[in-house]
Amino acid sequence: MPAPTPFLSTIDLRSRQLTAAELTAALPRAELDVESAVVAVRPVVEDVAARGAAAVGDASEKFDGVRPEHLRVPQEELVRALAELDPEIRAALEDSAARVRAVDSAQSRPDETVEVVPGGTVTQRWVPVRRVGLYVPGGRAVLPSSVVMNVVPAQIAGVEQIVLASPPQKEFGGLPHPTILAACALLGVTEVLAVGGAQAIALLAYGAEDLGDGRGLEAVDLVTGPGNVYVAAAKRLVRGQVGIDAEAGPTEIAILADATADPAFVAADLISQAEHDPLAASVLVTDSVDLAGAVEAELAIQVPAATHQERIDEALRGQQSGVVLVDDIAQGLAVVDAYGAEHLEIQTADAAAVAAQVTNAGAIFVGSHSPVSLGDYAAGSNHVLPTGGTSRFTGGLGVQTFLRGIHVVHYDRGALQGARAAATTLARAEGLPAHGAAIDIRFTD
Repeated sequence: MPAPTPFLSTIDLRSRQLTAAELTAALPRAELDVESAVVAVRPVVEDVAARGAAAVGDASEKFDGVRPEHLRVPQEELVRALAELDPEIRAALEDSAARVRAVDSAQSRPDETVEVVPGGTVTQRWVPVRRVGLYVPGGRAVLPSSVVMNVVPAQIAGVEQIVLASPPQKEFGGLPHPTILAACALLGVTEVLAVGGAQAIALLAYGAEDLGDGRGLEAVDLVTGPGNVYVAAAKRLVRGQVGIDAEAGPTEIAILADATADPAFVAADLISQAEHDPLAASVLVTDSVDLAGAVEAELAIQVPAATHQERIDEALRGQQSGVVLVDDIAQGLAVVDAYGAEHLEIQTADAAAVAAQVTNAGAIFVGSHSPVSLGDYAAGSNHVLPTGGTSRFTGGLGVQTFLRGIHVVHYDRGALQGARAAATTLARAEGLPAHGAAIDIRFTD
């Protein structure tokens, strides 16, 4: 009988000297064709910008199979959802929110004043975005944890107005899932929209004169939150009209592991992310052929027992997943930095020291008892993270996402006199004499 086909394909980088670009090209990655999705969603975004709620209703009927009676969820529905929420789920959401709040509270940024010279100061003020739109998807899974991850840092940052959008559900009469509504009510979010997909992003960005209840919707200043490729494409289209956090792609996990790792733990963690989506990426980077074999054996045991076996199987066998064999942990670090995973686990000897050497990752999970799923719910960290290698230039959602730095410059006459020569010299060098004149005029007594 032939051996079963492995879940994970193997990329062998041992004894290969690759440039950073060659290394990046050699690694598995999901194909996310945002540009093609832009073509598909542009008419939707433009229609919502032009026709507002009517266009949203048409799009919801087409894509979600339901035309919500209320685009703005009535307050009584939020109250009812919270009252009917399973007490165990409520307690878990409260615990998750408390942990995220504890971390985010420590990340609040005080104003910082620097006296550049006597009489001359520059203050960095941190000012929250006034109005934000938070998106919580509602496709294959209900994600009340994403309500927590979006809302809490915005509240800690001091955002004045929060609007949350989540897709209407046919089985719930065109309202978002009750658990989503309950999480909103629990956190004090009162403006909730029954809108999903590209039409939600467009509605948040452009607003509407009337949502069908006689009240308009003011456009937001910033849109955050995860979503599918069409949500990412819509964010690309409205960027500039509003700020966005990121264009999120399929979820990713990379695990850097050596022979000390427990193969059952590694397999379970790879499966946990594959559960999200057939395009989810699960990548093991290891210098141990024996571990790779043991993990494959564990996958053969654990995958058939999983609730979402078909989805997991497709994700693990996809081109975006695999095992990368390396000579040693040093080469493994080069690989994971080139990959820049959304979630990176370090399951090696002296894991903390190895983790300290990583430069590109959305979040790093250190040691055998810090699985990614802990970060999804109850670590206190945020699970809205950069995907597709974008961690090399951006970070995850947090308090800083909702803050803007504003420099406040205060120089008295003496301090300006001290800076006069440098400023006017540079003004002349740049061919902008009026800049220098605006300083000189203050000394023509």
